[in-house]
Amino acid sequence: MAEEETLIPKQEYLSAGIHIGMKSKTKDMEKFVYKVREDGLAVLNLKLLDERLGIAANFLAGMKRVLVVGRRPIVHEAIKKFSEATGNEYIKGRFMPGTLTNPNYSSFTEPDAVLITDPVTDKQALKEATDMRIPVVALVGTSNETRGIDFIVPCNNKGKKSLAIVYWVLAKEISKKRGKDFNYTLNDFIGEEEG
Repeated sequence: MAEEETLIPKQEYLSAGIHIGMKSKTKDMEKFVYKVREDGLAVLNLKLLDERLGIAANFLAGMKRVLVVGRRPIVHEAIKKFSEATGNEYIKGRFMPGTLTNPNYSSFTEPDAVLITDPVTDKQALKEATDMRIPVVALVGTSNETRGIDFIVPCNNKGKKSLAIVYWVLAKEISKKRGKDFNYTLNDFIGEEEG
């Protein structure tokens, strides 16, 4: 039997740990869990993850202005490269209150969609997007709640390489759907290794 077609080879997903969840899982995320390992870690369903990455890319490719948000430093390089590759805005670090809700704020913006890295650390962006009825696509780990999120991409949203591969695949697929060249490697999205 032929191996199922995925956006990138399954081995690349696996080596990035994109499928590894937490020991805790919310009721909302149970449907994305493939199994729970003996050590208690939830393992995400790779087929569903891949499918949902494709759907998210298709949706985001149709949006003129996407705002990408990521508070934690491990994702800063990935969202910067994603935005560079797709021509979108990004906010790395703290999301200032009023960015989506206060037209008098100097950094006010009106995106067509918001892509958030983690519903917990990016909760201000999630709240404001929800208040303004802006569609939210979110990278969601097994321990996250999903209230206010319009489209869930189930993944390991805590690991640097996992986040890099998610943003790389999304950027690659969006570029393909828009008929644009994509000349980035996964290492571009991972950024410089500290050490």
